[in-house]
Amino acid sequence: MTTIDFQSQLQDVHAQINQACLQANRNFQDVQLLAVSKTHPVSAISEFYQLGQKAFGENYLQEALEKIEHLKDLEIEWHFIGHVQRNKTKHMAEKFAWVHGVDRLIIAERLSNQRPENLQPLNICLQVNIDDQDSKDGCAPDEVAELVEKISRLPNLKLRGFMVIPKPEHVEAFTTTKQLFDQVEQYHAQPEHWDTLSMGMSADMAEAIQAGSTMVRVGTALFGARDYSD
Repeated sequence: MTTIDFQSQLQDVHAQINQACLQANRNFQDVQLLAVSKTHPVSAISEFYQLGQKAFGENYLQEALEKIEHLKDLEIEWHFIGHVQRNKTKHMAEKFAWVHGVDRLIIAERLSNQRPENLQPLNICLQVNIDDQDSKDGCAPDEVAELVEKISRLPNLKLRGFMVIPKPEHVEAFTTTKQLFDQVEQYHAQPEHWDTLSMGMSADMAEAIQAGSTMVRVGTALFGARDYSD
């Protein structure tokens, strides 16, 4: 099995983010790196954590819950970035700091109702199917205004922004998302919380940052292209 130099991988991704920020005349500190750790072992997550990476994204709930339990002594900021199933919101509300895939009011209501009172409000991103893909989850752009108006009033949530996964090489979708993002402030109940654009992955993070992304979700460029096993 090929050995991954995690420190070099992390430094390289940081350099790519920094270069993209320079080209976009943006501050490097304004773009958060979310390490997408799905299918990768706790040993890899732990190593990246020791290198200073604190935010990790998981797509599969059962796998994520096992990792969260195993790494509970570390101060990791866990993000759920997969499809949110209605019957699994309780675990997400209890175990995660962020949920990115909210695209229906009922999901947001369940997350708010199930968020433990002793925890900070759950950070939410509204997933938008920005280029109308049949195979992708997410609300339609014309549903955004009503969803934002209602979700931003739920008591145990902070509606922070959008998450999008455009078609490959359809980088114009990032600009469209940013334009929609900028329109939301007028009907967000708590506009001071509206600050996050979760868009861009290993192959297109430079274009996403150019358009205004504040959080890039990077897996392959950090962990490598193949799955690992402990």
